[in-house]
Amino acid sequence: MRTFVIAEAGVNHNGSLDMARRLIDAAAAAGADAVKFQTFRTENLACREAPKACYQESTTDRAESQFAMLKRLELSPGDHRDLMQYCRTSNIAFLSSPFDLDSIDLLDELGLDLLKIPSGEITNLPFLKKIGALNKKLILSTGMSTMEEIAAALKVLIDAGANREQIIVLHANTEYPTPFADVNLRAMTAIRQRLGVAVGYSDHTPGIEIPIAAVALGAEVIEKHFTLDRNLPGPDHKASLEPQELKAMIVAIRHIESALGDGVKRPSPSEAKNMAIARKSIVASKDIKQGEPFTCENIAVKRPGTGISPMKWDLVLGRTAPRSFKADDLIEL
Repeated sequence: MRTFVIAEAGVNHNGSLDMARRLIDAAAAAGADAVKFQTFRTENLACREAPKACYQESTTDRAESQFAMLKRLELSPGDHRDLMQYCRTSNIAFLSSPFDLDSIDLLDELGLDLLKIPSGEITNLPFLKKIGALNKKLILSTGMSTMEEIAAALKVLIDAGANREQIIVLHANTEYPTPFADVNLRAMTAIRQRLGVAVGYSDHTPGIEIPIAAVALGAEVIEKHFTLDRNLPGPDHKASLEPQELKAMIVAIRHIESALGDGVKRPSPSEAKNMAIARKSIVASKDIKQGEPFTCENIAVKRPGTGISPMKWDLVLGRTAPRSFKADDLIEL
């Protein structure tokens, strides 16, 4: 199974269309399946006096409000069309997360067949009803949520018209960066087992190890923030991968996919040639005359493995030698 890897550009374009295109270039060069942005109208997303998150306070101008910060990072409908076209020419899928009802309408009008529900909207009933009624493929992020909240959100989506088979639930932790001790990666498999849905993982930890581990545990989708430069100003850059790290993560994920295999234990084509070299056979431990019985004193087990298997040791003991053998000759019956 091929993992769907989403390179999360988010708002790391800093409001610049040129930087957004460069992010698309970097995601495509790294081998991502999709590059994802964020769609919102600031007036619909946050109150003017809404506070910033702690990580936003530490990575942006403290004097700037959350509302002002968001307004500066907002993409217009025209920007979306431009970036969608750029993704088409770059051979990478365009995705975006809507953060308000008008943004759901915009992405629907733009023809997206896959929509990503942000973690913060998992308790937003009107939002869930509206996006579920579109009957599109959905990815649901679950940062900050309980299993019961995920189940409740799924019920709303499905009751509204979404198809359970077309929903992928991403385990996530909404802290930037996420401490490793707070990842709780086993929760991803618990979601799959308890709720009967396909699962993936949206990662905000430093580095690339945890998404790779998630693939080994069965993640069907991986989402990871990336930036052109972690030193750029903005709320999410410092918790993002740089392009070469993104590429290294995706290369490792593809290796893990290949290594997982089909679960059938059997010699692989690459190792089969070594069986005769590494395994052993029953051999003469000293010269044996024709007609002598085989005993523990005159036979042994040594390489190569081209003769009688040592698993037949008990069948060989007591049999008589059909011919003479010199020490180290493979025993024949």
